[in-house]
Order: sequence, then C-alpha cells, then structure tokens
Amino acid sequence: MNSTGGGLQPGRDPDEIDAAQAALNRMRDAAAARGEVRRAAPRAGSTQKQRTSGRSTRGFSQFHATGRDPLGLGKVVGRLVAERGWTSPVAVGSVMAEWATLVGPEIAAHCTPESFTDTTLHVRCDSTAWATQLRLLSISLLEKFRVELGDGVVTSIQVLGPAAPSWRKGGRAVNGRGPRDTYG
Repeated sequence: MNSTGGGLQPGRDPDEIDAAQAALNRMRDAAAARGEVRRAAPRAGSTQKQRTSGRSTRGFSQFHATGRDPLGLGKVVGRLVAERGWTSPVAVGSVMAEWATLVGPEIAAHCTPESFTDTTLHVRCDSTAWATQLRLLSISLLEKFRVELGDGVVTSIQVLGPAAPSWRKGGRAVNGRGPRDTYG
C-alpha cells in the first residue's frame, strides 16, 4: 500500500480513514495534475453585491443567483426547445393539438387539420359548404395563428373538401367513366 498518495490524510491513523474524504482528495489531485484551478466558493458571510430588484431572495438557496438551483420541467424543456431551434415544429404540433381551442368548437366539429407542409396547414372539411366557409375565414384564422403561435409558423391554409369514396377495387383498373355509367 502506497503511503504517499491514494487519499491518505496526514496525521491520521490508517484505520480511521474517511473514504469520502480520501476520494475527494484523489479527485482534487487528479484535477490539479490536469491543470484545473480550484476557485473558492463565496461564503455566506462575505460581502457580495446585493440584488437591486425589489423581490426578496428569502426561501431560495444560496445558489439561486448562479443558476445552480433545480428548475421546473417546463423551464428546462422551454430552454431546450429555444436552444435547439425547435420553436416552429413545436408550434406546428400545438396547432394540431390545440385545434379546437384555436378555431373554436363549431369549426373544429366540421374541419380537422390533416398535415403540415413547410408553413402550409392542410385542413379537411366534412362538407363542401364548410370548405367554402373555411376558405372565407382563412384570413382571420391566419391572423389568429400569427398572434397565438408567432410570425411565419402558418402562412397559408389549404382547404380540402370531403374525400370521395374510391371505386377502385383490386390492383387493376379500366379507364373510362367508371361507376357513373351504371346509374341511371
């Protein structure tokens, strides 16, 4: 056993070694060998510049000003989204998820967002009358999206009418009028 290093504290009996202190000493030695400089943390009684804001810091830990306090999940995710530049995809997801609250329950009952391409929102309506109504309301909806979600997230709305049933069955099809020639 090496008596010069390994975390032994001078002046202590080897039987009374504090394992945590020994590990800390080894880490400090390794950091010093890498050239890292240890800075003393400010003490609670030392003279520090006091905050000039009117709110009291009582109840917060001493690390609050240094940003070392634990943060709520919402703040952490918000900071991550902002740092990564995911604001537009998140806003697009909020259009899809919050559709009923953005456009109102009456429109949401008849029109649903299907997809989002670049800055164009594709909306499917259950009747041609609602498709026409949504085309007339699209300018006011775009303004509402701009206010709620930010500039440039949704710049146009493509309104799609109701989907017609497909008469194609199987892998092959014959060109022609289709099923209309049998009705009559």
